[in-house]
Amino acid sequence: MKDILIIGLGRFGRHMAARFLEDGNDVLAVDHSKERAEAALSYIRNIQIGDSTNEEFIKSLGVKNFDICVVAIGDNFQNALETIVLLKDYGAKFILGRATRDVHKKLLLRNGADHVVYGEKELAQRLAVKYGADNIFDYFSLTPEYSIYEIATPKRWVGKSIIDMDIRNKFGISILGTKTNDVLSPLPSPRYIFNNKDTLLILGDNHSIEKLVKG
Repeated sequence: MKDILIIGLGRFGRHMAARFLEDGNDVLAVDHSKERAEAALSYIRNIQIGDSTNEEFIKSLGVKNFDICVVAIGDNFQNALETIVLLKDYGAKFILGRATRDVHKKLLLRNGADHVVYGEKELAQRLAVKYGADNIFDYFSLTPEYSIYEIATPKRWVGKSIIDMDIRNKFGISILGTKTNDVLSPLPSPRYIFNNKDTLLILGDNHSIEKLVKG
């Protein structure tokens, strides 16, 4: 269980708060709007109304006691930037920010954010990858170079084992797991025999994976 501070109760902030709470974490939410705060009271018990660009208000929150501070302000970049700077100044352990433009993402990272979600762009990229090919079922980017994909088992692999195919050396990927009817079996044995009923969770650089799924 973690202690989470979420600043900003727009759609992004509300969804983040709901998911953190579902996973058993403690959440304190902050918004400058009384109306948005009251609208979220049905599922977030701990909410404070205040200006996150005000140094005294940030100081009063005791931000160093939170495991994660989420700055979910998407409609005012200046406020988001000032909030992140103040959180950093007052000892926040980990700051997750949100940006709507590439240049904003860079500025937030330079001024104290540990990670920045470029929501619309990242979601669009994920959906484009997921639905743009018949043999890709899901996709998660780890870095600009490396990702995890869930793919259909390549036909030419069926009936052969991982060790027979020499997967890592020949294709430059690692198999993290197999899924059968949505049941995940992690880290299959090198003797695992590929079949056309399973999907595969694979990790690798994007170029190698794209070459594999298109081949």
